[in-house]
Order: sequence, then structure tokens, then C-alpha cells
Amino acid sequence: MEEANIQDVVEVAEIGLIGEIIEMNKDVASIQVYEETTGVSPGEPVVSTGAPLSVELGPGLIGQIYDGIQRPLDDLAEGGDFLERGVSADAIDHQKKWDFEARVKPGDEVVGGDIIGVVQETEVIEHRIMVPPRLSGTITKIESGAFTVVDTVAQLEDSQGKVHDLKMSQRWPVRTPRPVEKKKDPIRPLVTGQRIIDTFFPVAKGGTAAIPGPFGSGKTVIQHQLAKWADAEVIIYVGCGERGNEMTEVLNEFPEIIDPNTGKSLMQKVVLIANTSNMPVAAREASIYTGITLAEYYRDMGYSVAMMADSTSRWAEALREMSGRLEEMPGDEGYPAYLASRIASFYERCGIVDCLGTDDREGSLTAIGAVSPPGGDMSEPVTQSTLRITKVYWGLDYDLSYARHFPAINWLKSYSLYQESMDDYFNKNIAEDFSRLRIQAMALLTEEDSLNEIVRLVGIDSLSAQDQLKLFTAKSLREDFLQQNAFDDIDTYCSAEKQYYMLKTILFFHDLANEALDHGVYLKEIETMNVRPRVTRMRYIAEDDLDQVKNLAQEMKEEFAALTAAREVEDA
Repeated sequence: MEEANIQDVVEVAEIGLIGEIIEMNKDVASIQVYEETTGVSPGEPVVSTGAPLSVELGPGLIGQIYDGIQRPLDDLAEGGDFLERGVSADAIDHQKKWDFEARVKPGDEVVGGDIIGVVQETEVIEHRIMVPPRLSGTITKIESGAFTVVDTVAQLEDSQGKVHDLKMSQRWPVRTPRPVEKKKDPIRPLVTGQRIIDTFFPVAKGGTAAIPGPFGSGKTVIQHQLAKWADAEVIIYVGCGERGNEMTEVLNEFPEIIDPNTGKSLMQKVVLIANTSNMPVAAREASIYTGITLAEYYRDMGYSVAMMADSTSRWAEALREMSGRLEEMPGDEGYPAYLASRIASFYERCGIVDCLGTDDREGSLTAIGAVSPPGGDMSEPVTQSTLRITKVYWGLDYDLSYARHFPAINWLKSYSLYQESMDDYFNKNIAEDFSRLRIQAMALLTEEDSLNEIVRLVGIDSLSAQDQLKLFTAKSLREDFLQQNAFDDIDTYCSAEKQYYMLKTILFFHDLANEALDHGVYLKEIETMNVRPRVTRMRYIAEDDLDQVKNLAQEMKEEFAALTAAREVEDA
């Protein structure tokens, strides 16, 4: 027991179950085991590894499927469809040789985070081999060539004269954030291809977002969409305590999807961590930390990384279960008193940063966490603690999902605290009036809600023609813009440029209709115009055929001019 420490990983019993010391009281240690402990009896040995739970970092991570403690499920599946207890395998292949290209030479001074060489990990990811964060000194030996991740590719002599062997792999404890030079304010959006998110409630690269919602409201599908289409260079997807069939969908779909940003298979930039609901509960708590440590590693290379956590509620339930076993004083709803600080410390590891090292390198880590409040109760502790720390809230609404409106994000309850800086970005890079159109559209949607109250009381005929037009336009915004079909080949992804032209077309129709009403045109005539079906079908127009959307404005002008002229002739 003299060598044992809290958070050390241990091997329990003859079959070598993986566990972690979570409490020590004099000469008694409490161990959480990440596997089923049935059959373990008194007197069996427990051996400490002498290190906290850590992940292996190096070439070969991309495209892998891990469990919560970084065991490669593909390799373990060779022994059968069900994991045997105590099985283990190297997190990354120690036999495969990679072509290492040196970027420094003997005699160069380097510090922690400096890139000493590169490996082409996939067609789209160049893996940058970095000096471990706590090392610095002079390179005494380095060579290019074919090496495994455990071969020495360089040697470094520190200021004390000690020589360190540098390999292409390194280990890092998952509960310790990787250091950075400094954090910066997020100023660029993470474009997701989902209209309601990018236009109305954008998340910044380096930002944090929460997706709370009741069962059946579409949290997992939104997470899948973000993982598929977000313009991050690396995606880490963590299935934490979710149903096995949902992870199966991910495993089946992702390899077949072509990433619109690279033109290659999506799996060439994705790491999957599967810790489904039938796996040991203790490993759920570890899976979130495993995922964010892998994400920080690629962020430190200078990549923009997005991490999807589905769902953090299952992680919190694992915390509650372990806290109960430790007989800790329970907090609200039985969760441990430190729940809020654990959630905050997880999301605080995100951000846009200047990476360690002497070169000018910027990386970003965006975290998007789904929350599954029991019975849709948004006042429960996990949801409230998450909303206090995250800056974007995409509130899912069961009524919308029941009405088959997807994504079921409630536009009246959701918000983004990045809105101002994202407006500046879209105004500069997409169109000068992007934010003005967004504000106008949101005003119409908000006004629709209050007008519907009047309609419910006294009927739609009590409204003026202008107010009825607002309801008509708001309906068009909801059905033609906010709704998006995740399973349609074209509508599943919508670029920021296409979003702008779609929104502009709907609002331009509204402005022309208002003018036509002033000239005596009836609302019924406007609602049945020939151009209306084409506006409805805009979302099914391919990205490379945007001229069809742009040309709608001219067609509208001509049809409205004809309507107005006909009305003036009748009046005369």
C-alpha cells in the first residue's frame, strides 16, 4: 500500500480486471472496477500500475473505435461479439510502421509542444509529432524513415544534461488538462450545415453548447448531424451510456459519408468512443475524459476539433452511483455535491488557444453535450449545471418533435451568447445584411407566437391583412427554413451561403407581399402565387445549383408586378 495513490490504475484478481483507486482510508483502498466483478473472491491479488488512468496518443487514433478506457473494440472483437473480462490490447498499433518526416535537425533548441516531425495519418490528417509538454532542450539525434510508434525517432538533451528518447507516441492522464500558451476569444463560427443552428443560434469554434431535451426529441440525430457536417478538422464522438443501436448507426453510416469539406470518407477525421448502456457504469465516467483528452491532443497540433458527448446525463448518473458507493453526502436529487464543479471543469477544457511551442499555431476545441433530463424536467441538477457553464442552448421541444418538426429546437427558448461576434463574421464573409435578415426573421417568429394567442381567442379573421401575412411568412420560415430533413441526401446539409439566400428569398417575398397589400392585392392571391411552390422546394436544390434560388427574387418581382397591375386595372 506504500506505493498506492488515489487515481492509480490497478489490475484486480488473476484475470486482470482494470480498476482505479478512488478512495484511501489508512491501509484500505476503495477501487472502482471498469468491468463486471462477478466471481472475484477475497485473497485475490491487486497490482498497481503506478500511474493514473491515461491514454496513449500517437498516429493511428483516427478511424478507431474505443471503449471508455481506450481499448480498441475492433481488435477485441476478433475474440467474439462479446468482450471477455480482463481482455486488453494496445490502444494504437505498436507493429505498424509509419513514414516519419523530420522537421528539426540535430542542434536545434526545442520546447514542449514544438513539432519535431510529421506523419501522414490519413489522407486528410497530417499527424504532427510534438515534444511532450513538460520537456525542453536540444535535439541531439533525429532521422526520417519508417518507424513504429514505440521506436525512438529522436533524442533530446535537457538543461540538466539528461538525454530523453522521443517516440511518436506519448501518454497523458485523462483528468489533467493539457497545457496551452493562452486562451483567446472565439470569433469564428463552427458551421454545422444545420439552418436553425448556423443562422439563429450559432456556436463558435472553441465554444461550448448544450442540447437538453426529453426522450424522443431528437438529441442523438442532431449530434450525428453535427458530427457528420461540422467544419471541424477532427471529430471526437463519445457515446456515453446511450443505446447500443444508436452507436451501431454511427458505425454503419460514418464510413459511407463523404465529408463536404475534404471530399474523403468521414472516418478519415473521426475517433469514436463507444460506452453503451450495457457496458459497465464505472467506465462511463472515464469515457468523457478519454474523449476530451484525445480532442486536446489534436487541438495542440493546431487543428479545429469538435467533440460530441451523448449524453452527459449518463456520465452524471455514473458519478452519482460511485458517490453513493463511497457513502458521500448526497446533494440535489442524490447527485454528489461536486457535480457542478465536475461539469464546469469538463467544459472549461474547451476554447480557442495559442498552442504550446515556438511556432505560431492556433487550435480550437468545441464541445457539444447532449443532456437527457428525466421527464423533460429542465430544472434538474445536470441541466442547470450545464446551462450555467455553456454559452449556447439548443432547447429541444417534445411538442415540436410530436408534430414531426425536426430539428425540434425551440426558437423561442434557445439562445447563443456568441451571437454578436458571429454576426460580425457572417456579415463580413457571407453577406452584409446577414444579421439584419436574421433579426427580421426572429422578430416575425416571435410575433407569430403572440398573434396565435389572439387567433385562439377570436379567430384569424379578426386580424388585419398585414398580421395575417406575418403568420403566413412565419409559417414559411418554420416549414421551409427551420425544418431540415436529416435523411434527405440534399437537405441534410446546407451551406452558410445557401442559408443566406433561402432566408433572403422568404423575407423578400414578405416585403413584396406587404407592398402588394398596400396596393389592394388580396392575401389569398398572394398565398396562391405560382412562385410559392418553388420557395417551398428551395431546400431540395443542390449546393452547386444555387442560381435557382437566386433567380427566385426576379421571378417574384415579375409576378408581384403582374398582380399589382391587374388589381389597378380592376380598380380603374
